[in-house]
Amino acid sequence: MDRNEVLDLLKQENIDYLMEEHPAVETIQEMERLALLNSETIVKNIFLRDDKKRNYYLLIVEKSKQINLKELRKLLDTRPLTFASEKDLFDYLGLVKGAVTPLGLLNDTTNRVQLVIDEEIKQFATVGVHPIDNEATVWLALDDLHKIIKKNGNEIRYISLK
Repeated sequence: MDRNEVLDLLKQENIDYLMEEHPAVETIQEMERLALLNSETIVKNIFLRDDKKRNYYLLIVEKSKQINLKELRKLLDTRPLTFASEKDLFDYLGLVKGAVTPLGLLNDTTNRVQLVIDEEIKQFATVGVHPIDNEATVWLALDDLHKIIKKNGNEIRYISLK
C-alpha cells in the first residue's frame, strides 16, 4: 500500500484522522524541528527482530523514551533482540528507513510482524505516525489504529516499559 491507499482505507473504515504534510524526515529530532501541531503525540516506531530472524516486532513508544533491548526481550519473552535490516523493513512492511510506521503493517500480508505498544501511549488522545512515507504525519486515535491493524491480522501486544 502507498499513502493514498492507506488514507482510502482509513476513510473506508470510517476512521477519523488529521494529516499534515511536511518535508521528508528520518528521525524524531528532525520531526521536532518541524514544530507540527500536536507534536507531543508523535510516537517513535522501531522495527526489531530476534537474533534468529524468527520473530519481528514493530514497537511504538513515546518519542523521547529510551529503549533497553534486554528489558524488552524479557517483556516479550523472546530471544535477544536487534534492529531489523532495511531489507527486512522493505520486504515485510514495504517501508524505507525513516518512514517506519505501524501503518506499514497493512503491507504485512503474512502477518509476520507483531505490533508492540508501550502502555504509556494509551494516555494520548491521538497518536501521530507516518502514512507509509515520511513526508506527512497522520493523527488518529490509538483505538482506531489498533482496530485497523487487528483487522489486517497482525498480533498486537501492550507492554509496560520502564
